[in-house]
Amino acid sequence: MESPSSDAERLSLIDREIGQHKLSPAEYEIVRRVIDATADLEYKTLIRFSAQALQAGAAALAARTTIVVDGAMVQAGVLPTLQRTFANPVYGSLPSLSHGSDRLEELANRYPEAIFVIGETPAALATLLKLIASEVISPALMIYTPAAWLPQDTPKTELKQSWIPHIYSSSRKGNPIVAVAVLNALADLAWNAYGQK
Repeated sequence: MESPSSDAERLSLIDREIGQHKLSPAEYEIVRRVIDATADLEYKTLIRFSAQALQAGAAALAARTTIVVDGAMVQAGVLPTLQRTFANPVYGSLPSLSHGSDRLEELANRYPEAIFVIGETPAALATLLKLIASEVISPALMIYTPAAWLPQDTPKTELKQSWIPHIYSSSRKGNPIVAVAVLNALADLAWNAYGQK
């Protein structure tokens, strides 16, 4: 069997594979884009959204809110979509052995109401949650999708219970590609709602 070549063919195939679901149209579009990027249908049940995540995220993108990412892969993956939509500034907290969390804290302090996208470094979430708890930052949206090998991901549990709008992968499964797919799909949805005149 030949693999589907066009975006429309791939998305149509995903629609048939997914079948019935309880996702809103916007949630479904994001999940569908993650599945398209990963070829993993399990993400249908793994991507989770807080109550106001999509509205808050779309509004922040339309307001050209700064985006802080945790690595070069995420930064490179989101730039093309952002350049053709809202042109949000994107700053990377590139992980390193000694300065990764320092750089993240520096960017968070500089852009306390940013959209934070964590796709590579699970430890980055704990740093951000401490800054939220101490009321140093108030993110517009948090996207959290790195692979997490620890059996109990305490920071992820804290994120789920927080008031911060968030989108996350509910299992150990995840990677920067998932984070990129989530943000790119949300940017396209926001562009359709707010950006095109």
